[in-house]
Amino acid sequence: MPPAHPFDYGDLDGDELHEECGVFGVVGVADAANFVALGLHALQHRGQEAGGICTYDPEQGFNTARRFGYVRDTFTSQAVMETLPGTLGIGHVRYSTSGSKGPTQIRDVQPFFGEFSMGGAAIAHNGNITNANALRRELIERGSIFQSSSDSECIIHLMARSLQRDIPSRVEDALRRVEGAFSVVAMTRTKLIGVRDPLGVRPLVLGRVGDGWVLSSETCALDIIGAEFVREIEPGEMVVITPENGVESLRPFRPQRSRFCIFEHVYFSRPDSILGGRSVYETRRQIGVELAREAPVDADLVCPVPDSGTPAAIGYAHESGIPYGMGIVRNQYMGRTFIEPTEQIRNMGVRLKLNVNRALIEGKRVILVDDSVVRGTTSRKIKEMILDAGAAEVHFRIASPPTAWPCFYGVDTPQREKLLAASMSEDEMRDHLGIDSLRFISLDGLYRAVGEANGRDPERPQYCDACFSGEYPVEPSDQIEQGFRLKAAE
Repeated sequence: MPPAHPFDYGDLDGDELHEECGVFGVVGVADAANFVALGLHALQHRGQEAGGICTYDPEQGFNTARRFGYVRDTFTSQAVMETLPGTLGIGHVRYSTSGSKGPTQIRDVQPFFGEFSMGGAAIAHNGNITNANALRRELIERGSIFQSSSDSECIIHLMARSLQRDIPSRVEDALRRVEGAFSVVAMTRTKLIGVRDPLGVRPLVLGRVGDGWVLSSETCALDIIGAEFVREIEPGEMVVITPENGVESLRPFRPQRSRFCIFEHVYFSRPDSILGGRSVYETRRQIGVELAREAPVDADLVCPVPDSGTPAAIGYAHESGIPYGMGIVRNQYMGRTFIEPTEQIRNMGVRLKLNVNRALIEGKRVILVDDSVVRGTTSRKIKEMILDAGAAEVHFRIASPPTAWPCFYGVDTPQREKLLAASMSEDEMRDHLGIDSLRFISLDGLYRAVGEANGRDPERPQYCDACFSGEYPVEPSDQIEQGFRLKAAE
């Protein structure tokens, strides 16, 4: 049985949004596994439950290691790393949302590997396949035997069914059948392959380290290995990389308008990463500036809900002129101390990871800046902690619009009926949370913060913002089959 997610405590479960996973690959370096492990460590925020690495060595062939837990605890052992020789490798960190909704099994941990007539290949996928159920039924009917509950395994089986004569062409062939969001890194015995879906929903970047090449979900993972950021893989682009020939760029999909996930700017990506040529930190600070313009309030102190609310709180304080202070302190050593918490510890909930700076809060009218409100349970507990510390007033300012719709493209969100904003207005949420005021940044304000001066184009949205707008750029066919109703059907 794998360990619980470190913040899975009773009614707090499901009250935080999580990216499903991160991917990393490298070719043309000595000891590729060590580079991959470092890259995955930098991407740990994208998946904290499990990780895997696959490498290729001409003498030993393909070797794969999959482990539950943090990269630092599982892929720093010399005994483990010695089993992963080679100059070519890919890796994956996972948070269990796709596939089985129960505890992750080791067979669900990527990369997935397949042996084909022209040689082996491994694949790691960030995103979510929205027609996975239909593909899975079709493949099983044709004789495929699945080893995991992950939607990503469909790609390997589609590759096996392809009639193309080389593995990159089979990857291309398979992904043409796939709907939804995908950033993929794959490897053969000699090639590193990267593919991004036609809408570019999930991120993927290209870097250079010495004579080698790197693919990563985010630029922060390039920094940790001393790699130079070259460019983003473009929506709908496939790159095939070898040390001898460098980067070959292909365009296997019909061109479409980009719909990058706007929540990557708000929360998922690390603040020291670069997205679309923009600093994530600066974008989040600008979100705070826009929020202060849209939702001012008389108060004495601006406090972030750490760590995701910090840049927006800094921007809000600067624009409003209200002092900034660390009124809430995060316990940085939370880790997995309470894998099996007692009932008493479980009832402590959010206090296990956050503590109020009472001397700063007492008697103050406090503005709390957070990245989102999902089910509201965490927000209510934080409000209680602030009031218990003697705050005179509590005002919430949220650095994203109300999350009223689930994401089906690679983010863990609760079912729609469990999302507070799906059934309550802003005023109703304020009363439910028991706070003095609650304001979310508008969707136009968020678009301005990410660089769209005129806000959101309602006819041609520049980003995927389905979790806020209910407008899904790719129809979630599996979910509709199971009874999910699109906004237009309501």
